[in-house]
Amino acid sequence: MMSDTLRAVLLGIIEGVTEFLPVSSTGHLLLAERFFGLGEDGFWKSFAILIQLGAILAIVALYFFKLSRVAIGALSNADDRRFIIGVLIAFLPAVIIGLIAGKYIKALLFDPWVVCFSLIVGGAILLWVDQIDLKPREHDATRYPLLMYLWIGVAQCLAMIPGVSRSGATIVAAMLLGGDKRSAAEFSFFLAIPTMVGAFVYDFYKSRAEMTSDHLGLVAIGFVVSFITAMIVVKAFLGYVTRHGFVLFAWWRVIVGTLGLIALALGK
Repeated sequence: MMSDTLRAVLLGIIEGVTEFLPVSSTGHLLLAERFFGLGEDGFWKSFAILIQLGAILAIVALYFFKLSRVAIGALSNADDRRFIIGVLIAFLPAVIIGLIAGKYIKALLFDPWVVCFSLIVGGAILLWVDQIDLKPREHDATRYPLLMYLWIGVAQCLAMIPGVSRSGATIVAAMLLGGDKRSAAEFSFFLAIPTMVGAFVYDFYKSRAEMTSDHLGLVAIGFVVSFITAMIVVKAFLGYVTRHGFVLFAWWRVIVGTLGLIALALGK
């Protein structure tokens, strides 16, 4: 039987690798739970949310100087204040939909069949976006128009369907609205900060009664592993996607989704 420590490490790696790639971290974690028994009880379901903070801190560390410059500049610079407002505008739709329908989405859609179909459909969309001749107008994620931030935020709500991918939905939306690949990916990272910190705080509050010292130790392990893994993945992803696009991640989604469907059809 797999030890809790090894389970925490494996889930931390899955979270760190998939959170910022357009492949759906939630989808992969649900499939890992379904086929490998990595998260079958209440604590492990919360664990998957709690260790997202490690991945988020990786973004904060990688973009520390840029984010701190914007935060300090917001006191005197209108463009920096506008970017912060833009992130909040993009964050708002997910808050509204989450409060209204979050419980029902989890009850109805958090299912391996939904994950697999979403992975395949999302892969097809990534392949399509990679093939069309887009003409980027925006090259700096901190200078997008405010309406563009709002539409990216609306697109992020699609990621409440497991398997869709929060990063995939926001990157595709940003590119279709005129952003280049690099700035689209970077804004997806920035938007993840309030979105995932909010999810972390909410889930930690809900599961606080279940947290023992052993649980906190496992969360710490998953946190550190997801932080280190996400640091490596994000740095590699930006360079790769700028040069090569999304074909690799599209086929990744299609293959994982197809294998998942085959396994489910076979009753695995």
